[in-house]
Amino acid sequence: MRYAYLLATLALALGGPARAQTIAVYPPDVNLETARDRQSFVVQLTQPDGITRDVTAQAQVTFANPALVKREGVFVLPVADGATDMLVAFGGQTVKVPVKVTRAKEDRPVSFKQDVMPVFMRAGCNSGGCHGAARGKDGFRLSLFGFDPDGDHFRLTREVNGRRVNLAVPAESTLLEKATGKVAHTGGGKIKEGDEYYQTITRWLEADAPTDAPTVALPVGLEVYPPSAVLDGRDEKQRLVVRAKYSDGTDRDVTALALFLSSNDSAAKIAPDGDGTATAGDRGEAFLMARFHTFTIGVPFITLPKDLKFAWTNPPEANYIDTLVHNKLKKLRIEPSGVCDDQTFVRRVYLDIVGGLPTPEEFARFMVSTVPNKRELLVDELLDRKEFSELWVLKWAELLQIRSSNEVSYKAMLLYYGWLQEQISRNVPTDVWVKELLGANGGTFKNPATNYYQLERDVLKVTENVAQVFMGMRIGCAQCHNHPFDRWTMDDYYGFASFFTQIGRKGTDDARELVVFNSGGGEVNHPVHKRPMPAKFLGGTAPADVAGKDRRVVLANWLASPENPYFAKNLSNIVWNHFFGQGIVNEVDDVRISNPASNQELLDALGKKFTEYKYDFKKLVRDICTSHTYQRATQPTKTNESDTRNFARGPIRRIRAETMLDVITQVTDTKNKFQGLPLGARAVQIADGGVSTYFLTTFGRPTRETVCACEVRLEPTLSQSLHLLNGGTVEPKIAQGNLVGRMLQEKKPHAQIIEQIYIRCLSRGPKPDELKSLLAVVDAAKDKKQALEDVFWAVMNSREFMFNH
Repeated sequence: MRYAYLLATLALALGGPARAQTIAVYPPDVNLETARDRQSFVVQLTQPDGITRDVTAQAQVTFANPALVKREGVFVLPVADGATDMLVAFGGQTVKVPVKVTRAKEDRPVSFKQDVMPVFMRAGCNSGGCHGAARGKDGFRLSLFGFDPDGDHFRLTREVNGRRVNLAVPAESTLLEKATGKVAHTGGGKIKEGDEYYQTITRWLEADAPTDAPTVALPVGLEVYPPSAVLDGRDEKQRLVVRAKYSDGTDRDVTALALFLSSNDSAAKIAPDGDGTATAGDRGEAFLMARFHTFTIGVPFITLPKDLKFAWTNPPEANYIDTLVHNKLKKLRIEPSGVCDDQTFVRRVYLDIVGGLPTPEEFARFMVSTVPNKRELLVDELLDRKEFSELWVLKWAELLQIRSSNEVSYKAMLLYYGWLQEQISRNVPTDVWVKELLGANGGTFKNPATNYYQLERDVLKVTENVAQVFMGMRIGCAQCHNHPFDRWTMDDYYGFASFFTQIGRKGTDDARELVVFNSGGGEVNHPVHKRPMPAKFLGGTAPADVAGKDRRVVLANWLASPENPYFAKNLSNIVWNHFFGQGIVNEVDDVRISNPASNQELLDALGKKFTEYKYDFKKLVRDICTSHTYQRATQPTKTNESDTRNFARGPIRRIRAETMLDVITQVTDTKNKFQGLPLGARAVQIADGGVSTYFLTTFGRPTRETVCACEVRLEPTLSQSLHLLNGGTVEPKIAQGNLVGRMLQEKKPHAQIIEQIYIRCLSRGPKPDELKSLLAVVDAAKDKKQALEDVFWAVMNSREFMFNH
């Protein structure tokens, strides 16, 4: 009875049925090829409360047929060919792991690409701070992170004859003497005489430093185990196992050759030159990464305070977003804040969806409503307003760099903007208009979407922009070398660039217009081996079928489709960023292995929903705005006050430049005049990225010179505060709108005027103590109008007005 009671109590605390502890063994199978092969393994225990422990040392390991394999510590080694099972027992549970051994008596020949190059990576020899620098180091250069192994082989063996390798006496090779620190070496000792790295290089030298055949098997994938861990307190340890899959179907344990990194050393760190053991630190999350060959793979680790007491309160969930956010918060032992009140919600949702504040009438209508689902109804109402479309036209105009310039006429820019405006206002599915944009041909006047290829004409820059905007990836590093912190290689980069090499451009009778067409010719050559690169999708395994087709159309049809795993998730992340002030991957256009999502399951679900919605992003916005996650109060709980990445409470965000100016204009009942727009137009309607005002520039309006999300600056600055206090915007607009004067003429009481100011600016009435203090100031003033306008000015200069919260 007592045990059952404890289980029930635990189940209640975790918000679900009680779970028994389980063990898992990684990797799930063992494949040994040749006498030199070996495979390490790790046994992970998961407790009922989700805490994990590395119990490899305590587990009992036996083999069904011990004549085939043997165990040495955490390694399984081959003895004879055949198949058997490894039986791992702990805590009354047994896990069976299949083991297969082939060519157990054969010695695998040493390989430069398979064996020697990984040693350089592991030791840091080909990093940017060492011999991988553009000009090398101390007269010797290696390709950065090994992007050019053939060139590295030449530089080691033939560039300086007889100096770097000594085939007659391998131990006297400069390569080994410097690496071990026997002779002066700026980098100091990188390996030790006699260790496995030293032995690998020695074997290669003893074999006369051979190069590899073109058919040598290379890695095609990487696995890191265990897939996650939750560590209970400082100094808890969990060992990782890294296994590479090769093009010939074999695999190898490369834990000793992988380069390890941590996204957060304070939460969990792993020694770069260690055995793959991670050590817990302070409370937090870390993404532990292993890099081998061109692959970087990571796994999430969570560190909790030792023996943390936590009870999950089962907060209500409105939809799948809340469920997935709560799943993550439960793992982190974080309690979310409650749902915000109606006053906070109405202001927040108006600013986020239509880029303005509710009028006093709209505010009152919402506040007096007793309909149970009034928040959902308000979201639906706002999504149908034209201001919603205008706000997203602005955001896409930034990503597409819509602006006039010496190359793009004002007319072409306006037509381009008008085309985009039509797509968004008609709620054309995002995939449809993206395909039209990227595959566009014709004149920039007759088919405005072609302006995308007039704004940027450099093939490589177009390549990078498409990847960054529509897939969230900054692949520019791979132009010169393999990406140091992601999977992208130079082959990937130039293969993707080949989709844009056949863009033709020609003039017309009107000097302001350009015709974009498919020229049918032109290739991009790889800068290392100088061969033309076949067009290949990012992440694809084989060249795309582009024979006789417009390559951009082929790319567009793949990019904006479910076949591309990055498109829907990237756009979902952009939408999420708008409503929370940060992306699930942050920055939104910097998706890479070493910048992981804060909640990958949530990002995957949003991408899946967006695809199911046929890329109707209004439906995605509705999901977000009707979730409790979006409607959280900004006030923290004891457990979430230090959390900044898991959406446990409402974010506080400075209002962006255009919306800020529109809001100031709205509450003061004034009008603005912008170039090319009628009097009274909103700042979010400005089509040309080259048009700005002092206010907009001060508050971070982007110039649209790049596609980087960083162009939109939302950080509060001193100059912004000074401009609101003393500049030519707030005080002149208060006077120009004469709102206070009109209310005084209507004989409204001072208290009612103050209340109207609060409702217009803050979507709430003044608190009793605020009203009492302000009335005292107004009553004591000789000039009542001036005093009330001073109240107006003070409210508009408050942080509560400047921020969405």
